[in-house]
Amino acid sequence: MHEPLLLSHLYLTELMGLVVYDLRGRRLGKIQDAALQPLVDPARVDRFLVGGGWTWLSIRHDQVASISLDGIRLRDEVLTPYHAEEYMLRLVRDLLDQQIIDAQGRKVVRVTDVTFQIRDGRELAVMEVDIGIRSVFRRLFQGVLPPKWIRKLQKNISVNSIPWEYSNILEPDPQRRLRLNITTTLLEKMHPADLADIVQELGPEDRGALFEAMDAEAAAGALSELEPDIQASILENLETETAAHILEEMAPDEAAAALSEVEEETSAEILDEMASAPMTEVRELLEYEEGTAGRLMTTEYTAAPSGSTVGDAVAAIGRDEGADGLDTIFIVDSEGRLEGAIPLGRLLGKSLATPLATLEMERLIEAPVSMPEDEVMELFDKYNLLSLPVVDDDRVLQGVVMAHEIISLLRQER
Repeated sequence: MHEPLLLSHLYLTELMGLVVYDLRGRRLGKIQDAALQPLVDPARVDRFLVGGGWTWLSIRHDQVASISLDGIRLRDEVLTPYHAEEYMLRLVRDLLDQQIIDAQGRKVVRVTDVTFQIRDGRELAVMEVDIGIRSVFRRLFQGVLPPKWIRKLQKNISVNSIPWEYSNILEPDPQRRLRLNITTTLLEKMHPADLADIVQELGPEDRGALFEAMDAEAAAGALSELEPDIQASILENLETETAAHILEEMAPDEAAAALSEVEEETSAEILDEMASAPMTEVRELLEYEEGTAGRLMTTEYTAAPSGSTVGDAVAAIGRDEGADGLDTIFIVDSEGRLEGAIPLGRLLGKSLATPLATLEMERLIEAPVSMPEDEVMELFDKYNLLSLPVVDDDRVLQGVVMAHEIISLLRQER
């Protein structure tokens, strides 16, 4: 008998169908699948499943003596029948031909093969998920040509694969996600716009699974970047409590805009689950007529009384953490009526005791809450605005329309 070829790696397509031999060299059957136990080891193949007639047998990784293209030889042949276990990730059933997220390339891909590293000649560890033409070539000719020939012929085809640590599996079942130790940590580190691009490529079930699994803050960022119809679809399919937590992390205007797209009954249920403060702000925004400045504005801004100093303004800015991206502080009287606006840049270099009233004010341009959104857009265009204060009939400051809201409107009109 010739010596088996020593290998550094093996492909899933090569593993499938490999013959398993017992201690005496007798054939026990062929490999049908391989499974990981992610809670024990995220990459090592823990079990090999062998098909023999109507019964599948389970081979533990420590029962293997050697792995080569000539087959798998055992050093312990006390095998047990295979029983489906939810904490196992089966590579053929659960991964091959399935969509996964490439967290490094920020895209959704379909798995066409898996590359293993062979450790000590007898243990397999997942190295990469293969997605390119090279892996398709292997699958087309597996069983038609000898594996050694396929390896030689594929050398001229470029490799297209994703390191296993950057592969994020989509699993709709929350309990199974937990058992498989599937995390979304890498996705949560992405820019919300990149994450939104990924979400748009997924089907409804996978979108829901992703948002159920993600941290609420990351989910809120991604949701705010999506088109209204996709936002509505996601919110309507999430658990009410999960949807509420996500909306709590969004700016009030964005949360109100998203809720306005869902069924009224669903919207009411989600609002009831939200914490008191954000729920109140969102409810107030939803009371304004759709297509008006009141529905476009955010209630997260910084305002200071007319008698304030630069020090008072700096303290107010520090307190108003939600007013990200706002470059202006608004001056109001004791009744909350809008009196002026000062760019934040004009506070720089000033003594903290300097009265705000002595600083140069911006030309005050404002919009009533009932102003139609097309007129709001005209104001932004005419005066090249970054923000626009919104007032009620008594000129009491109610909120601020931000430039990014206008950009979103323009995109929807394309």
